[in-house]
Amino acid sequence: MSRILFAVALLVSFSASAQETIKIGLITALSGQSARAGEAITRGLAVAIDELNAKGGALGRKFELVRRDDEATPAKGVIAARELLFKEKVAVLFGGLDTPVSLAIVPIVNEAKVPFMGPWAAGTPITKNGSKDNYVFRVSAVDEIVDRAMLQYSQRTFNAKNCGMILVNNPWGESNEKGLTAALNAKGMKAAGIEKFEGNDVDVVPQLTRLKNAGADCLFLVGNVGPSAQVVKSLDRMGWKPPIVSHWGPAGGRFTELAGPSAPSVHFVQTYSFFGKLSPVGDKVLKALMAKYPDIKGPGDVTPAVGVANAYDAMMLTALAIQAAGKLDGPAVRDGYYKIGKYEGLIKTYNKPFTPQVHDAVNENDYVWTQFIDNQILPVGMKK
Repeated sequence: MSRILFAVALLVSFSASAQETIKIGLITALSGQSARAGEAITRGLAVAIDELNAKGGALGRKFELVRRDDEATPAKGVIAARELLFKEKVAVLFGGLDTPVSLAIVPIVNEAKVPFMGPWAAGTPITKNGSKDNYVFRVSAVDEIVDRAMLQYSQRTFNAKNCGMILVNNPWGESNEKGLTAALNAKGMKAAGIEKFEGNDVDVVPQLTRLKNAGADCLFLVGNVGPSAQVVKSLDRMGWKPPIVSHWGPAGGRFTELAGPSAPSVHFVQTYSFFGKLSPVGDKVLKALMAKYPDIKGPGDVTPAVGVANAYDAMMLTALAIQAAGKLDGPAVRDGYYKIGKYEGLIKTYNKPFTPQVHDAVNENDYVWTQFIDNQILPVGMKK
């Protein structure tokens, strides 16, 4: 009898082991003004995981998504990271909607030797963090590259010659101040002025007035949804209508509601749009989103599309890395990212997207310039 019980116990143990999932952790803003962006990242991951699991997952195991809300706060992001890494034992950690949150998590993952994949936060030092043993990867925009694109776009589209900076006063703003200054210097130019605002400011007229008086003929804007909306409303109160070339902060939530009728005046960068003719991968993902989420009836309902697209591609590349690693050991998975060859993704076709020297898969050739039209993010110039 005891032998039978022992055999049953072994069978149960083997069955449980065979069914054990590969946990993918996600830390992002799931509440507050940026919750829509957090939900977009979730949906991109969920659709990718559904697709992967339908094909058997990786290493014979299905994927499981485990989420935590960081409330856009670095301290809460750190707590969530420790829980997901050391309690949930995630194989790969995704997250950091906000650059300050990501920067707070970076030392933890590098010490724990667990890969950290960024599908949103664009701060240059996130991946270029100076660690000799770097476990941080990204499928998203990168500030120093976006900053060069912002300058090029302002010159090409608005013939701007004397742009001023209006930046959120945090590490993300600092990252872009450095990148924009370098981009201007490379062309023998200087900013008309550099002004900062706090994330909870409701009036930035004084800062904008100084930029106007300095002769700014366009504005480089860096800030998340709420602060960016306050910049637009402050410009309305002043009656000043300079071109606004922005990082992608306005895409993260209720920008049109908060900014009012002048919201379309902001042109901002994205990595993907579901509008226009889609690739086979784009068509497949859009159909999967519509089937899984009743509120998605078409391209205009996938918002912000960048969160979905970055997360989808990042998850697919992560699955390839895990498969290449052959096991869930952190260093092996990290090296697995370097073994990825060609992959036809949503944003683009990737070809050796990661190397020990380059941990960012998206570059300046992969950006799309967009604006809000009737609460939908459309490529600039495209009609609904």
